[in-house]
Amino acid sequence: MAKKIFIAASGQNIGKTTISISLLHLAQKKYGRVGFIKPLGPKPTTLRGHSVDKDAALIAQVFDLSKDLRYMSPVVVYPDTTRKAIDGEVPFAELEERILRAFAELEKKCDFIIIEGSGHPGVGSVLKLSNARIARLLDAPVLMITGGGVGNVIDTVFMNIALFQLEGAEVRAVMANKLYADKRDVTLDYLERALADQPFSVVGGFDYKSVLANPTLRRVSRLLDLPLHGNRRDVGRIIQHVQIGAASTQRVTEMLRESTLLLVTSSRDELLVTLANLYQMPEYRALVSGLVIPGISPVSTITQRIIDRSNIPYLRTQKHSTAELYRIITEDVSKITAEDTEKLDLIRSLAEERLDFDALVGLFDQG
Repeated sequence: MAKKIFIAASGQNIGKTTISISLLHLAQKKYGRVGFIKPLGPKPTTLRGHSVDKDAALIAQVFDLSKDLRYMSPVVVYPDTTRKAIDGEVPFAELEERILRAFAELEKKCDFIIIEGSGHPGVGSVLKLSNARIARLLDAPVLMITGGGVGNVIDTVFMNIALFQLEGAEVRAVMANKLYADKRDVTLDYLERALADQPFSVVGGFDYKSVLANPTLRRVSRLLDLPLHGNRRDVGRIIQHVQIGAASTQRVTEMLRESTLLLVTSSRDELLVTLANLYQMPEYRALVSGLVIPGISPVSTITQRIIDRSNIPYLRTQKHSTAELYRIITEDVSKITAEDTEKLDLIRSLAEERLDFDALVGLFDQG
């Protein structure tokens, strides 16, 4: 019988997939055969001819599990699925059976399985397949991922755990994630004391790192639907700051911080040329990640030649204003993809540094 952990979350953008990746990485060091399943997948995509959830596709690529892909995402939810469910066109019993069959196949092949839920615990209720219902269906103990506060985390935990209790699923541990490093110990102490009378343990996840939520150049290119020109080797580089190049050329260069994406209008020849030249200097390469060049006016011929010769990564658009671009880029919540090797390497490193895998698995081996 495979060891199994159901990863739930108290809401969106809590870090559920990041924790799943971390635990699978650590599990591969301990167990011979690891597996993953996203029983209910609300984000459809296609990988190797299979219609699967995006998270299942990500895990299959990162951990070389494509041979199990047909079992990793048994129920995929499409935009019209909710309507069909309410209209009585969706056979609920068949969906449940699909999940049970897929999981049974993985159990035959694996020593350790991560089961990842979808969104908050109630997601899937319209299909009679909420996270809580699926956890009970698979008889899987639950690790609930929450944010990193105190009062709001406690309130959210109780609200979400009520559904698991209603379904008869057991929450074994609550993991406070995205903790502020300078408040980590204090936050965990308060949570442990506040929840001491509950039948689950409190464990710490990762400290908050904005870099994991920041976009890469590839992500910005896709977000804006613009081709990336220049140095393609930097396509996976993480953008840590976004800066509007509205000040003087000297002031803009003085304000540069690590891995800055600069938004510079097409008429700012002096600034564009300066940044292109700085990109070629080793001491500035870490500061300048690339350019987004908006503006109706064409970039002058000589400036364009200098930009191209420098090989600085850049995107060119006449569709958006600088302010619109800044809003779109900074408001985007970047999800991890299999191509984000820099982020994936960071997650693996953080997992080894921060998570006590043996202690966590021990909680899920109990009774």
